[in-house]
Amino acid sequence: MLASFGRNCVRGVPVKQLAPAAASAGATRLLNMHEYQSKGLLEGHNVRVQKGKMAQTANEAYEVAQWIKSENPDAELILKAQVHAGGRGKGSFDSGLKGGVQICDTPEQVRDFTKQMLGYNLVTHQTGPEGQLCQKVLVNEGITIDSEKYLAIIMDRETDGPCIVASPKGGMDIEEVAENDPDSIHTVIIDPRAGIQSEQSEQVARALEFPEHKIAMAQHEIESLYNLFMDTDATQVEINPFAEGGVPGGEQDQIFCVDAKLNFDDNAMFRQKEVFAMRDTSIEDPRDVAAEAAGLNYIGLDGNIGCMVNGAGLAMATMDIIKLYGGDPANFLDVGGGATAEQVSTALTILTGDPKVEAIMVNIFGGIMRCDTIAKGVIQGVQQVDIKVPLIVRVEGTNVEVGRRLLEESDFGFITAQDLDDAAQKAVASISS
Repeated sequence: MLASFGRNCVRGVPVKQLAPAAASAGATRLLNMHEYQSKGLLEGHNVRVQKGKMAQTANEAYEVAQWIKSENPDAELILKAQVHAGGRGKGSFDSGLKGGVQICDTPEQVRDFTKQMLGYNLVTHQTGPEGQLCQKVLVNEGITIDSEKYLAIIMDRETDGPCIVASPKGGMDIEEVAENDPDSIHTVIIDPRAGIQSEQSEQVARALEFPEHKIAMAQHEIESLYNLFMDTDATQVEINPFAEGGVPGGEQDQIFCVDAKLNFDDNAMFRQKEVFAMRDTSIEDPRDVAAEAAGLNYIGLDGNIGCMVNGAGLAMATMDIIKLYGGDPANFLDVGGGATAEQVSTALTILTGDPKVEAIMVNIFGGIMRCDTIAKGVIQGVQQVDIKVPLIVRVEGTNVEVGRRLLEESDFGFITAQDLDDAAQKAVASISS
């Protein structure tokens, strides 16, 4: 997956350019989309993809495979687990099945493999050891691939507009290509006011080394992908492989978008409701979903001291000082400058739901949000959640004396701290004692 582009380089490796400017982008995955959803968007924008459908049961997968075979008896069937992680083909299910991508000859094989996928966790190099639960599969018509190319449309930070990144060496990690053969990576900056021009799409098609009789066909696909990028407020449309090939028993000598990774600007959610309605929260960390619903900024980490702080800068400083005193933060959690007692209560619920958390440190500066509001939220949260770990609370700022008095007069045994150092030391000591 495309990670970051700096001026004249991919992760520090120089790249060859087709335009005077260079690419610079770093897409943040805000809306994760399954492959079947991505391909549906592509097909809706006149981009050629493999024939196929999503299935949620083994019988549904069997029916999709039968439909593909009924239209093309010679078709090869490709079964893909639908999870939000790369490396599916080399992954393993806790059912014992090896590979989240299976090549099948018959609908019966599709059904049998699907039974070993649905309801089981797929572990890949991107999921961590716990894996991701597979609840859907995609059944595609297989194609014969003659050549694999790489194509991505991203946002360029320097020009504040779209940039096409292309390489004739597709089907592999783009960073690896950039490191081993930087001259094979090409970039073209697009003026969003004018849109993609035919000479630009032709440049890209030729840079991808398509044969002469496929240049116009490649241009159509490139321009359609650009239209998708703009129409959906995407921050990245990555096709790998962007392939030449044909369908056994069907169309030959075509261009296919075989796999797609799409990212979108969440600030455009209000006008991309159909796109964002595709979000599958069932496969996401429930803590992230709960935090977002409550308007909290949360990122789970691997430590054992839960942190609840108001303000991103203060949250970073809190994590740093925990590390300084020998502890390990379990999360980044910013409740914001105007958090309510209900949001603070929700934050504590999220923290206590993490089994790794052995202590919770609340560090609040009462500026916009007053210390007594925070204290009430902490008390309310403790009343609603059975907190079995030490809770260290440091408040400072507006109404600090009122806030501290509320905490001290409660019956929940809070460990209060006078300053940030004191709070971090007490949090670390509460675990080691």
